[in-house]
Amino acid sequence: MSWNLEGRRVIGMYVGEFPVVGVVRLSRVKYGGGVSHHVELDKPIQVYNEVRDRVILDESDLMAVQSSSMLKL
Repeated sequence: MSWNLEGRRVIGMYVGEFPVVGVVRLSRVKYGGGVSHHVELDKPIQVYNEVRDRVILDESDLMAVQSSSMLKL
């Protein structure tokens, strides 16, 4: 699978605590070779005292990525 997930729907865990579902709007290679994904959420989440409608997930935070026809778990 390519590292660039722009336009694909993902399921992940934000800061290891908040489950999120949304569409990747930007995938970036980080310094050192890791990949981060800027995700626009389907539903906003409350993270402590802030409501967020977008989050940044590392590749390791992703639990599933939608393929062309179905969600792969």
